[in-house]
Amino acid sequence: MNLLDFLNQNYYMLVPALWVIGYALKQTPKVPDWSIVWILVIISVFAGSLAFGFSFDGLLNGIVAAGVAVLGHQMIKQTIAGAYSNKKK
Repeated sequence: MNLLDFLNQNYYMLVPALWVIGYALKQTPKVPDWSIVWILVIISVFAGSLAFGFSFDGLLNGIVAAGVAVLGHQMIKQTIAGAYSNKKK
């Protein structure tokens, strides 16, 4: 099962934008790490609602787009960290 199957094609463009926003937030010292996910969800729902209309489907797709962005980032981060730690052994 592919997570992108649950995401409307119109929301695909949000995922890389959320990656960039998340990276910028991570570099901001006054933004706690735990809040970045919530900020991304709010931005995603708001941007999706502006672009495609406010509806339950739009709300759900905004949440899924933020989830895909965070999951994708964590998959890359954990894979790199795991590969690096295996080389040290």
